[in-house]
Amino acid sequence: MDRIPSFSKNHDTLTQGLHESMQMQGVTTWDLRFKRPNAGDYITPAALHTIEHLLATTLRNSDEKEDVIYFGPMGCRTGFYLLTVNLDRQQVKALVKDSIDAALELREVPGSKREECGNYLEHDLAGAIEELKAYSGILDRDK
Repeated sequence: MDRIPSFSKNHDTLTQGLHESMQMQGVTTWDLRFKRPNAGDYITPAALHTIEHLLATTLRNSDEKEDVIYFGPMGCRTGFYLLTVNLDRQQVKALVKDSIDAALELREVPGSKREECGNYLEHDLAGAIEELKAYSGILDRDK
């Protein structure tokens, strides 16, 4: 089998921040790298799940919602993938920052009721807020 593009990157050299991962058929995949890979510091499963709910909601309620194709976690628990169309790096960075700011205003996890979520008991709002604040600081330093 062919090696997929994300496995072809040297994860020992990936840094925290916002990275364009690839473009395919007009869709850009963005690597929202919260944690340095293989460093022993990972997002907990409950916080990862909560961040997914928070940012999926705020991204899909943004002015750019028509350009957001997908948002979801990396299995390695070091970050998330955001798939977009028609947005450049600066627009995506602003979108992510604004979406984090909106998520930090939420006092409950959207879509976290039993009938709305397949793992509704595994959420950590406090942990998600901590991770989002840390990543927002990374974006502030990221050029």
